[in-house]
Amino acid sequence: MLFSKDHKKTMSRIEREARAELAGVRAERRKRFRILACIDGSEESFNTVRHAARLGKSKEVDIILLYVRLVDQGMRSGGLQVRVARENMLDWGLDLPGIKYLKRGLEVLKEEGLDTGAWAPTASHTDTWNDPLGDNKVEYTNKQGKSVVLKLKTAPDVVSGILDQYELGPYNLMILGEPSKWRNEFFALFNAGVVQKVMMLAPCSVMVARKSFNKTGMAICTDGTARSTDALKKAAVLGHHAKMPIKIMCVSPSKKGAKIAEEHLANAVAILKAMKIPVAETKALIGPPSQRIIRQSANSAITVVVNKRTKRLQRMVHRSVAYEVIRGAKSAVLNVR
Repeated sequence: MLFSKDHKKTMSRIEREARAELAGVRAERRKRFRILACIDGSEESFNTVRHAARLGKSKEVDIILLYVRLVDQGMRSGGLQVRVARENMLDWGLDLPGIKYLKRGLEVLKEEGLDTGAWAPTASHTDTWNDPLGDNKVEYTNKQGKSVVLKLKTAPDVVSGILDQYELGPYNLMILGEPSKWRNEFFALFNAGVVQKVMMLAPCSVMVARKSFNKTGMAICTDGTARSTDALKKAAVLGHHAKMPIKIMCVSPSKKGAKIAEEHLANAVAILKAMKIPVAETKALIGPPSQRIIRQSANSAITVVVNKRTKRLQRMVHRSVAYEVIRGAKSAVLNVR
């Protein structure tokens, strides 16, 4: 098909305006802390929503609940009127794939004290993957500018759907439910589940949610490195806003490093003191790092680790203390990036 020069100019202008608008939206979002809580419909997956609610108490934090449905899933039969479905998103009048789970997520937020009942809602739709339903979302915003978003996303698979949603974000934190089975890091290259794949590939911090709501405090691991110190600051700010007592631990594999571990802890406390964040407890530990961290953090609601390897291939191939803690901990684990 041939297009006139005027038509091409018009299309080019529209594309530029669309890109500029998207860039503006992303710039505004970067000013806020955005949490993406992923759910799959299982009751355990709603632990992600509870953690998001508790970490996202501050008015500067937005919470996005995401359900990924497969392309054309459940839309080929039953004579569902897609146009009517879109128009009734706000009323939850139709049992679309994923809608009942997002609705349940909204109820969980209310149970946690975040009631959006009086917030102003807006709905939007985006065509994608030539799917009859496409992407749909409902965004609730209060007078202080805090928002809760329910996102029904269409994708060929769940992992690509979650990672694509990050690109639409951006997000500071993703929260995923604990998988029923863990593979070691090498075999995860070939046959990993959704959680492990997202953890390996996500550009932002990722939390694995566990039902540790009866526990208290955020236990942050530090080793004195620049990456660890950066993770300490990020996690402590998040925990402080969530009104969680901050605990810091440092592990030395042998007694020879005990004094250095104490120095790292003292430096960490000084850094947070300068940030006006109180530290409830410090602990210098000796022994196998992953085992000692798992044992020491058993009574904490969230354990914070940092993966020393920054490149994706390195994270996939090499064993790490962070991965062992994520897999073996009894509490939720936040891997800071």
